[in-house]
Parts: sequence; C-alpha cells; structure tokens
Amino acid sequence: MKSMTGYGKAEYNNNGISLTVEIKSVNNRFLDLSYKCPRAFTALQDVMRSTIQKHLSRGKVDVYVNYFKQSSSASAMEVDYNLASSYVAVAKELKKKFPSLKNDFTITSLMKTQDVLHASQETVDLEEITPILTDTLSKACESLDAMRLYEGEKLKLDMLARVAVIEETVGIIKERAPLVAKEYHEKILERVATVLEGKDFDEGRLLQEVALFADKSNIDEEITRLYSHISQFRKICEQAGEVGKKLDFLVQEFNRESNTVCSKANDITVTDNALKLKCEIEKIREQIQNVE
Repeated sequence: MKSMTGYGKAEYNNNGISLTVEIKSVNNRFLDLSYKCPRAFTALQDVMRSTIQKHLSRGKVDVYVNYFKQSSSASAMEVDYNLASSYVAVAKELKKKFPSLKNDFTITSLMKTQDVLHASQETVDLEEITPILTDTLSKACESLDAMRLYEGEKLKLDMLARVAVIEETVGIIKERAPLVAKEYHEKILERVATVLEGKDFDEGRLLQEVALFADKSNIDEEITRLYSHISQFRKICEQAGEVGKKLDFLVQEFNRESNTVCSKANDITVTDNALKLKCEIEKIREQIQNVE
C-alpha cells in the first residue's frame, strides 16, 4: 500500500552538467502533473510524463527541474530595451508630477530593475539531456516511492486499528440485537397490564405485534455483511498495487450497512454503537483519500 503523499529528489553532476529533479505529490483522484522547469525543457514534458507514469497512477504531482551547464565562454548579457524604455519614461513622468522630489534614477539602478538585464540562456541539447533527465527523474521517483511506501504502511496500520474497533463494536451490536425484541415484548406486556388493570386481552394479537416489531428491527443481515466487509478490507490491505479505489468502494458499503442498523435499531444501545461505527468509518474514509 502506498500513500499519494511524498517527496523525492535526485541530482546529476557530470561533464559540466548540473541537473536537479525534485518531485512532490499529494492526493488527487487522477494523475495531475505540473512542471516547473526551464523553458527549453517544455519539449520534454511528454518524456517526463511517461517516466512518472511508470511509478505513479494517481495524485497531484509537482515536478521541479533545475539545469545548469558550464560553458568555456562567458554568458552574454541580454537587455530588454522596451522594458528599460518604459521604466525611464515612467521616471520622467514621475519627475514632472513631483518636481520637488530628487530624481536618483541612474543607469546602475536601471540595470538592477527586475527583468531589464539577464544572462542569455544557452540552447539545451535535447538529444544529450533527454537520457540524463529520464534517469535522474526515475531516481527521484524511486525516492518518492520509498516515502510513499513508508507513509502507506502507517496509513494501513491506522486503518486496520480502526477496523479492529469496528469489529469489536459490531460484536457488541450482535450481542445486543437479540435482546431488543425480548425487551420490547416485556415492556408492551407491562403497559397492557397497567392499562387494562387485570382484564383479559388478546395475547395472540400482542404476539403478532411483537413479531412484526422483531422483523422490522432485525439486523442479522447487516451484521453478517459488516463482518464480510471487515474480512475483505483486511485482505485488500495486504494486496500490492493500487488499492485506494477498492477500499473507497468498500468503505461506502460499510457506511450503508451502519446507516441501515441505525434506522432499524429501535434501541439506544444499538444506536449508540452504530453511531460509533459511523465515526470510525468516516475516519477510515478520510485516510483512504491518501491511498493510491
């Protein structure tokens, strides 16, 4: 079992090339990839996607790529003259608007203004960088997988502990359920005796009423299905691969049975324990949202 939450990092430093790949994932119903990398790497996004899909099937994934290549020649500096002209024009207009203020806008300050001056980017040799990127990204994914597996084990232990509580609670309900009709019979006999004050009454009609109540409040099928769901949940937790969707479906079945128990209970003890079931089921459902 793997969590959809994790972080991985890998680096490549050789032949003057420095490449760092970081990958972060959180839970999501589908595989949603977001790239933050140099513009030249845009053409390699399909390559990155296919590499990531070998390791991930679901999750919101952010991929960060930092690239640098040493060069024997100094990087040329590029100037955005249009942007620089705009800054100068604005400075002149501000001076006209506020003549009392000193205009200390210099060439040096213009060079320091954001995006006016920047080093030119070397053209990336895609044929050279593709295998390097693929290998580094794969290692980052392996690092991510290790964390996701570790987190997944913690999620599994937590959910199995809650399933144990559910099983114990179902046992309490199962033990209590047969007594509900018996106590109803005793209560209705007591009420009839009080109301009629010793007069004769149709006991057959009374038994019919009790039998009808017992049938309406019977939760044997729900208890049987809950035990079956508990067994299935434990088996799925031990399976390899993607189990999140299976568990998500199963927890919906858990919830359906607990709702039925609540509606049919007619007993405060059964109702209280059924609500306890729903509480634990909801906690499990929240954890499953993080399982791949």
